[in-house]
Amino acid sequence: MNLLDFEKPIAELETKLQDMKQLADDSDENVNRAIRALEQKILDLKKETFENLTGWQRVQLSRHPDRPYTLDYIYEITTDFIELHGDRNVADDKAMVGGLGMIEGQSFMLIGQQKGRNTKQRQMRNFGMANPEGYRKALRLMKIAEKFNKPIVTFIDTPGAFPGLEAEERGQGEAIARNLKEMFMLNVPVICIVIGEGASGGALGIAVGDRVLMLENTWYSVISPESCSSILWRSWDYKEQAAEVLKLTAKDMKELHLIDGIVKEPLGGAHNDIKTMAMEVKRVILETTKELMAIPADERIRQRIEKFSAMGVVKE
Repeated sequence: MNLLDFEKPIAELETKLQDMKQLADDSDENVNRAIRALEQKILDLKKETFENLTGWQRVQLSRHPDRPYTLDYIYEITTDFIELHGDRNVADDKAMVGGLGMIEGQSFMLIGQQKGRNTKQRQMRNFGMANPEGYRKALRLMKIAEKFNKPIVTFIDTPGAFPGLEAEERGQGEAIARNLKEMFMLNVPVICIVIGEGASGGALGIAVGDRVLMLENTWYSVISPESCSSILWRSWDYKEQAAEVLKLTAKDMKELHLIDGIVKEPLGGAHNDIKTMAMEVKRVILETTKELMAIPADERIRQRIEKFSAMGVVKE
């Protein structure tokens, strides 16, 4: 089991609870009463812990190795998913996945960054850091969705676009900038959901949408806390302080009007109940799509442009 520091007190109580249940006699009311009391204590501790997480602790949760990734959500919420490959120019970037899938009888184009579970997968997926061909593949799929009038859902989970020299040589900045421009003008509904890490332009490259949502224990920022700490203080030792001042949590982003909503996670985080989390994501996608489909395409585009244009504007 992969445990974060703040999860360990809860895990210790849960281990104690399991031991009590194994030794308990169903007829012993005193023991059963003690079990119920311990269950309530665990529940109260979980609520207190996860309702008062710091920014850095939410960053840690967003990176939890058991947390569901893009393909986990896609396979849970869709039927007949068909993955589409390649940018028709350079290569098929494994860090960016996408394809067509059915959700409750409606076709969607689903696109997102994909990390790996083990060392081999992480190398293949490049730790979820897409190259230019990944962003060009994403744009190609978005244009297909537009051609056939299919709503688009993007899942954002990346520590950033790949910063290698070869990526810059193939036009990393241009690829992301083109995605930003083209996504503003898509005439189909676009829903963007941050499901883990939302770092820098790597995240923004697939995050221009009519509705931008964040799962409760995710983060979205121009820079990671570690990188911010290393730039400002020449050390990673201040990453917790950086996480607080960056205002990168879902709650902070909603208060700053940089996202449109927060998707509630199961108590303990998305990794504690993947099916429940996926069903909540599915519900939000269907409700939001219905709302957006009722708006004429021209009006959706106008609202999309106005929303992003208003970000960072201060009125005195």
